[in-house]
Amino acid sequence: MTAEPTRGIRDDRPEEPGGAWTRLPAMNPATPSAATPSEADPGRAASPVRTGRGAAPLPGRVRTAPGPASGGSGGTGGRTVAPSPLDPGASQDPHGIHRRLREEFPLTYDPLLRAWVLSRYADVATALTDGRFTHGHRPGDPPCVRAHVDVDTAELRAVTERTAYVLARRIADRPQADLVADFCHWLPAGTVAAAVGVPYRDMMRLVRGRAAGALAGECGTQIAVREKALASFLGNVLSDPDQVAALRDAPAALVARAWTESLRRDPPVQIAVRRTAAEVPVSGGTVPAGASVALLVGSAGRDPERFREPDRFDPLRDDPGQLTYGPGFCPAVLLAGIEAEYALRALFAEMPRLRLADGFRPTPAGLITRAPRTLIVRPRG
Repeated sequence: MTAEPTRGIRDDRPEEPGGAWTRLPAMNPATPSAATPSEADPGRAASPVRTGRGAAPLPGRVRTAPGPASGGSGGTGGRTVAPSPLDPGASQDPHGIHRRLREEFPLTYDPLLRAWVLSRYADVATALTDGRFTHGHRPGDPPCVRAHVDVDTAELRAVTERTAYVLARRIADRPQADLVADFCHWLPAGTVAAAVGVPYRDMMRLVRGRAAGALAGECGTQIAVREKALASFLGNVLSDPDQVAALRDAPAALVARAWTESLRRDPPVQIAVRRTAAEVPVSGGTVPAGASVALLVGSAGRDPERFREPDRFDPLRDDPGQLTYGPGFCPAVLLAGIEAEYALRALFAEMPRLRLADGFRPTPAGLITRAPRTLIVRPRG
């Protein structure tokens, strides 16, 4: 699921030019309609969204709530403004904002995003799979299928393994290294480079080059997102010595579960964009037809209605699931999982005592895409 590389809100970190995952598209409807609240009063929908029971209107971004009771005489009316995923501080810690949106504003219009916002797991999952939500990439969609060439999975595994070990050996003897800059940044591009026969010295041109497209069609620009997903995965594993011990020589199935769990807890894409082709009932109301909708993937993955202890990284949880990648075959999705598996195997094989540097803890950052910007490690323990 990608956002198209059109004009719109950028992440606060400069990205490689041309990355389709680094921007949100312009999300205002093409023509004025009831799908967008009045410009004169952004807190009031020009055509109110109906509630799930079809009764009282939902007033969009502004929620009316009773004020505190005073002296037994009853409360006074109050107006509570929903937080925005783009509010100051959201890049460093979006989870408080996400929690409040899930609990109090499951359907709200955000003037900064120029879109209706969905934050609960059930609603985001619906929007990513229901045909009434359009305008976006989903693995298995016809445009995605047509763009792909035949992919040799065995060859992908071979070149990924080779690339991961080459990169791990380059840093194994250093007293300290940054896994984001020295490993995660290179593995996704290097795997594609090896797969299509491009020399390693030329691999980074694949971020925008035709060789990436030769392997993954329109998904070739997901190299940057695979880098972020890998950084979060390694950060989650290395932050917990018990996970390091459990995954050091783990079978592929357990590594795959850890990878899925990392995508749930820390998805590389925090906000995906869709447009409704028809009215769609969701928690808190009904999204109008022809409306832009911002899906808070990062919020959905930590919804306590879907996941127990959602903030905890637990590869063995009995309620797994993630929304970063949808159903259907996509070489970029397949490759990301293979890269995660061989990244762990290569790093632990070449650096048996690998650990985070003293005092360092991974700190994810970003609004649209999100991941640790650095992973400072001690390769020799």
